[in-house]
Amino acid sequence: MKHTEREMQSLKEEVNQMWKLVISQLEKARQAFIDNDIELALEIMSREKRVDAFELKIDSDCENYIALYSPVAIDLRLTLSLIKISNTLERIGDFASGVARHILDDDCNKVEPKLIEELQIEKMFDMLIGMLSDGFVALESENTKISGKILAKDDEVDKIYHNSINILSDYLPKNPAQIRCG
Repeated sequence: MKHTEREMQSLKEEVNQMWKLVISQLEKARQAFIDNDIELALEIMSREKRVDAFELKIDSDCENYIALYSPVAIDLRLTLSLIKISNTLERIGDFASGVARHILDDDCNKVEPKLIEELQIEKMFDMLIGMLSDGFVALESENTKISGKILAKDDEVDKIYHNSINILSDYLPKNPAQIRCG
């Protein structure tokens, strides 16, 4: 194995580690939200710095790889993709910490289980975690066919999201105490 191949493998491994951490963060955010688990929310917040550090390290390592090896074609595309992936994973990590901040906010009441069910929050979390897991497998196996499966799930998540706006538009005027949260 050439040195450049070992370096690329190392970059992919860094992204894989970050990916696993972000999936774990999202799983914990789901559980913390459903159970209003303050301890789990604190754990998510404490691990957010690791997600941020991963992104900075991956960006720096990818920049160094480009500067040192002047990759072309597939290696350049993969390197640039790894930078974009790490950026997206960091944003997802930020969303997980946003859920944790909501749980830790003393001004917020626990969301009613009926509303959670109506908004399909558990289903949305499960689909998002599944999409992240599928993306991880797609990168690892270099199987582009998995992306079609991810896009189909994305359309379903979009439908749930747009439906939730209508549900909340009806719910919030009837429950004004919930408006100050978020």
